[in-house]
Parts: sequence; structure tokens; C-alpha cells
Amino acid sequence: MSDTDDADVLRELASLPTIASPRASPDGETIALYYDVTGRNELHLLDPADGSVEQLSDGEVPRSVRAGFEWDPAGDRLFYHRDEDGDEQHDVWAMSLDGETEPVVEMDGQIYLLDVGEAGETLLFCSNRDGQMNLYRHDLPSGETTKLTDHERAAGSGHLSPAGDRVAYSTNETDAYENSDVYVADIDGSNARNLEIGERGAEARPVDWGPDGDRLLVSDNTTDLGRSGIVDLSGGVDGETGDDAAVDVTWFGGDEFEESPSHFLEGGDRFVASRTRGAVTVPIVYDAETGEARELDFPAGVASVTEGRLSDDRLLAYRTTSSERPELVAYDLASDATETVLDAEYGPFDPDDFVEPEVVTFESDGVPETPARAVDHDPYETFEIEGLLFDSGRRPSPLIVNPHGGPRHHDSRRFSYRVQFLLSRGYSVLQANYRGSTGRGREFVEELYDDWGGAEQGDVAVGAERVLDAYDWLDEDRVVVYGGSYGGYSANWQLVQYPDLYAAGITWVGVSDLFDMYENTMPHFRTELMVKNLGEPDENEAIYRERSPVNYVENIDAPLLIVHGVNDPRVPVSQARILRDALDDAGFEEGVDYEYEELGEEGHGSGDIDQKIRSLELLDDFLDRRIGAERTAVASLDD
Repeated sequence: MSDTDDADVLRELASLPTIASPRASPDGETIALYYDVTGRNELHLLDPADGSVEQLSDGEVPRSVRAGFEWDPAGDRLFYHRDEDGDEQHDVWAMSLDGETEPVVEMDGQIYLLDVGEAGETLLFCSNRDGQMNLYRHDLPSGETTKLTDHERAAGSGHLSPAGDRVAYSTNETDAYENSDVYVADIDGSNARNLEIGERGAEARPVDWGPDGDRLLVSDNTTDLGRSGIVDLSGGVDGETGDDAAVDVTWFGGDEFEESPSHFLEGGDRFVASRTRGAVTVPIVYDAETGEARELDFPAGVASVTEGRLSDDRLLAYRTTSSERPELVAYDLASDATETVLDAEYGPFDPDDFVEPEVVTFESDGVPETPARAVDHDPYETFEIEGLLFDSGRRPSPLIVNPHGGPRHHDSRRFSYRVQFLLSRGYSVLQANYRGSTGRGREFVEELYDDWGGAEQGDVAVGAERVLDAYDWLDEDRVVVYGGSYGGYSANWQLVQYPDLYAAGITWVGVSDLFDMYENTMPHFRTELMVKNLGEPDENEAIYRERSPVNYVENIDAPLLIVHGVNDPRVPVSQARILRDALDDAGFEEGVDYEYEELGEEGHGSGDIDQKIRSLELLDDFLDRRIGAERTAVASLDD
């Protein structure tokens, strides 16, 4: 392949447009969605009858989708978020279907729109205006905003009742940091009551109100695996039988697979949930009376059903696999038939050009054979860890170890232009769902608590060792660790803890100093991520110090690329600067031992096509100079 062809593959892959947040209008005649087909994330309107797409916004919406939008119940406008250059300091604006915009809620701090009342007069949102994330109500006719909650821990997952007289939300008022409870309060925030539907230390959240307001769909992981529940609110919450009356809950699932409820279907006699089976996520429909569950018919990948219905009563669904790009389909529950309403974009490529992974499993006690250079660990409990191995087809092939972010997340069989790009350049890719990943229950997630940089990083290294042993076509001398966000923390930690394993590393918006992360991240990340996972730094000072990669930079023995957005509110750019300064103080030379890039007009990633191209160019140039690999036929533009 010529150099021109190489550049074309990079640009064409990065330019493939992405669908996000599809929502059917109240009458089901129109679908609104975020779509970056123009090169920038914009709101578009899709006619499901003929597939035609019309651009609605023109630069007003955030470049990267960190928060969605809501239809006005009248169906004549959308409520959406604005921010500046990816900093997520959102305000709420309204946009009519002819593109006219106006501000609705503007205040200091971040705003995340949660719900719009069925009468179209009330907005429910959360904001950290006063420090912590709490709930607010905005009255559209009067323009008045009222603070509803004032919790020390973040409040979220808010939903307005159909009559608009109550609000359901989640927060934690216990001293068990892993806990989350469901509350129901009057619309002014008074008479807030903890429904106490799960055990202390479990996580419960409201998901949707039943159409009559007498039932509440909730999620809970008391039994370890996530499950769905319907709470009977016909007595005890609205004052009819007293605030101390117990609520009845009917539970669904949670006995074999991790499941998460989504929403009631029209009429409230059924609801939609998602079921995770390893790296596959499939929608299911539960009968609320019988408890019968029905998996919807989708290929092995990731699929979800959005709220609302199309005008012909079919469901709107999103689906993708590792080799098939995201598309929108109409799903007929009566026949299990699907019809595409927005085709996936492939540009010059074909699904056959892309690679499906092999599922690999390996046992790990969290302690690899590779020597630990930063912190020694005794063996942990042994788990079977599942991963995805993408084969570039090159022999021999360098290996990119690509731990996921979150850390509350897991890698699944969904399309990734970055993974497919790496494959096209001749690099095979390993993604390991280390302990602490989602999809396997609460206990597996909590394995990561108080142990960042411990067994989960051992799992990542063990995974690399196992595939290097099992596949002789992988080049053990050309192994790279590459991750973003918590995956960037993983990349930093892998390089200081297991430097003998890696020939290069790439940390993208990655964490390097846990003390600084606690001080400078968003308030709700401070409590719901840092303290929930690691405790308060003044109480757990030793682990904050011991598990900060920046304290061991002298162990790094491979070239490192550091990339960070200057407007990142989640992992502040100070994390990259602290790491750079520590490398300088340790005698490393920028441009020789490490490379450093700050990205302006960008926060915790970007959806702009030009910025995607730039990020791939940085990645490509670094890997080509530092590691090198022969191009493959994967995602080739050759005939």
C-alpha cells in the first residue's frame, strides 16, 4: 500500500460518521439524533419512513456527546446542552424544528438535563452549582429555578412522575460509600423518602415511572448481579397510608446474567431491559405480570432499544458489532422483524474489511510472571478473566494492550474505529475485562475498591502474558500499552509496575497523581469515583501515594506518548503536566524519552472528525517511529 493509501485509510476511518442519542418524537413521526456526518457533532432529524436526514443545529451543540437531549412533549422543539470547547459546563437551551435557539437554564457550574414533564412545563436537571451535584426544577412558564435536594453525596437519576407532582432520584445518606438508594419526594423537594428497596451497601436507582404514576421501575444489585424491579407506590409514598408504610417490590432477573432496566413500554404492562452475556449486550422485554423474559433478535454485538415508539408501533433500536458499524432499525415485536431506518456508513469500506475478535479467557490471581517494579503484591483471589483478541493478520504481529476506561465499564463487541485502524496498521489488539469491570455483578466491580493499581493491573499484565504464550505469531518484543481515561491510568501503571513487558506506552487523558485527581476533578467524581473507590485521601493517604504512577516514573523503560485535552473536567490537564514535570525531574528528555501533546479546544475526548483525524495521526506517527509494523489488508483501500 502506498503512503497516500495509508493516509487515506486513516482519514476515511476517522471520518466515518457516528450516531448518538437517537430519540423518537412524541408522535413517532421523527427521530432526532446526534450525528457527525458533517464533520462535527450536530443535531439531525431523521424521517423513519424514507430514511432522509436533515441537519438541524449548526455548531450550537457540544463537540463531544457527554449529555443527551430531550423532546418537548408537544414535539415542536428539543432541549439540549451547550458547553464551551468540551469543558462540560453545560447550560440548557431549546431549539425549534426550524433551527431557532434560545437559552432556557443558564447558571454557574455543570447542568445535566434529566427529564421533561409530560405537560411540557417542567424541566428536571442536576447541577453542581453549589458544589455537589444536586437536583433542580425549572418552571418554563415563569422561568423560575428551584433547588430540590441538598445532599452531601451526588444526587442523580432523576425522573418526574407522570402527573408532575413527584420526583424519584438516587443518592446516598449512609456511611457506606458503595451504597445508593432510591428516593421519592414531592415536586418541591419536600417529604423525601428513602424507599429502602435494597440492602445497605447495594446500589439501587430509579429508571422510569409507570404511566399511571403508581409504579416505579428500578435497578438494584443486592443479589450481586444487576436486576430490575417494579415498586408498587399505590400506598405509603403519596401520604395515603402514611410515610412509614413498606413498599412492595416485584423483582425480575438477576439470577444468571447482569441485567439493567431501561423503560416501560406503552401501557406499562411490559418493560425493556438490557442483558449482558460476556462481551454481548442484547435487549430483553419483560412481561410485568408474569415475569416472562424475551430476548430480542439481534446479532452478537451491542444493541439497545430507545424510549418511545415509532408511529407504526415498532420500537426504535440501535445495533452494532465489532465489524458492523452502528445503525438504527425499527423492531417489530410481533414478528421479530427489523427494518433499517438509518444505514451504517462505511465510506470506501465494507464490513468484510473489518475484524471480529476472538474471545479469550485466562485465569489470573492478579500477579503476573513479569516482575513488579513499583509495588509487590501477594496473590489475590483467582478469577477467570475474559478478553477480546483482534488479529491483524500480520506475521509476526506487534501487540497493543488496550485496557478500558471507566473503570466502571467493560469492553464489548461494538465497532471501534481506533481498534480497526490499529489493525489496518498491522497491530493486533488485546482488550481484557479485568476485575472491577462491569457485566459480572457488584462483587466483581468491588474487587477494584481500595486497590487501584493492584490486582486489576495484574490481570491486564497476565492477559498480555497469556496471549503471548498462546499465539506464537505475536511479537513479544513489540508490546505496547495504550489507554484513555482510567485506561490511561492503566497505561501509566503498567509502565511503572511492569516495564519489562512493554516496548512503548500511550496515555490519553490519563490519571497519574491520585491526590491531584481528588482535588481537581468534578465534585461528583470526587465523591462517586475517588472516595467511593479509594476512600478519603486524608484517611487512606498511603494508598493514594502508593498507587500514583507519578511516584515511580524512574521505572519507565520505554518511550511514552502523553496526550491530554486542556479543557478536560474529568481528568484535569494537571494530571499530564504533573507527569511531564516528574519525567523531566527524573532526567527524561522530552522528544527523546517521552513525547507530550496538549489538545486545545478539547476536553475528555472529542467527536469532531478533524480532531479524530489528528488523534489517529498522533497515534500512528508515534507507533510507526517507536514500534513499526507492516500494513495489512484489514480496512485496505486496495481493490
